[in-house]
Amino acid sequence: MAPVHADDHPQAPRSVTQSSATSRAVLSGIEVRRKGRVEPLLHAHPTLSSSPARWSGVVLEEYSVPACVIPRHEHVENFLHVVLQGSVAYEVLTRGKTLHFSANPGTTFILPRGTVDELRWNGPTHRIAAAIHPTLLVNALDETAHERDIELTEHWNSTDPNIMPLLLAMRADLDAGSPAGRLYGESLANALAVYLLKRYAVRQYSPVIYRGGLPRYRLKRVLDHIGDNLIDDLSLSQLAAIAGMSTHYFAEMFRQSTGCAPHRYVLLRRIERAKGRLRDPKCSVIEAALHAGFQNPSHFARMFRKFVGMSPSVFQSRTRSTRPPAPISSSR
Repeated sequence: MAPVHADDHPQAPRSVTQSSATSRAVLSGIEVRRKGRVEPLLHAHPTLSSSPARWSGVVLEEYSVPACVIPRHEHVENFLHVVLQGSVAYEVLTRGKTLHFSANPGTTFILPRGTVDELRWNGPTHRIAAAIHPTLLVNALDETAHERDIELTEHWNSTDPNIMPLLLAMRADLDAGSPAGRLYGESLANALAVYLLKRYAVRQYSPVIYRGGLPRYRLKRVLDHIGDNLIDDLSLSQLAAIAGMSTHYFAEMFRQSTGCAPHRYVLLRRIERAKGRLRDPKCSVIEAALHAGFQNPSHFARMFRKFVGMSPSVFQSRTRSTRPPAPISSSR
């Protein structure tokens, strides 16, 4: 089948109600159904969780667990699991069968929601798991697909070198305290959804060629919102809803229109606003960071140095030293 061009099939924008559904798909944790009750997959607390970050469409958790039995359960969301450390034997009881495997770093589970299983781990493991809401996958499609749900294929003992780097990048962002806010984490989640859609969807979808960028009125609407709300914790799903399109479609078209990804554009806008504030001799570095939307001072200093070539304090000092002296008023 020939590739579909995004602008060959003009579509009416998704309604705000449809688009905002993604922004409401914030998962509190990785949950399963047992004996009619929805409860956490593991009773052990995760060592790291994306729940406080409130990413739309995905929740990520990290665990270090000993040998254990995970009682029979049904996955209420699509499930992704990667072993980071540990080489152990494990058993999977599913569909009336007992499957025997050996896990090593990189062993990956990809399970569609509704999968019922019980697991028996014969040794300790360190792993990352993710629950993926259906809207995250649907919003990885282009605007012409008209799908409401995506079914993934089931894999119990796979190795995929493309999945682990994305999960580790998401974990690194959480470990750093999500200094860029939701926008960066959701951008990584969007990339993960696009990959899962291409590689593991039951139904194959034709690739889409994006061209032309966002229509000017939609781009202006998004840029105005960014400018008016720069100090807020902006999210990718929120910006896509304002543009009236799916998350992935918006991200690709925004990149074509502006030359950079949404999270990078917002970062550059924040740097420029901070530079303007730092030119005010009465404004401190911390005040400039907060006014520009940086909640983490160390992240602000690191990003400022990266894009400006000097620290905020040095920039402020040099700006003051090059400012022309105030005119002297003449007395009669």
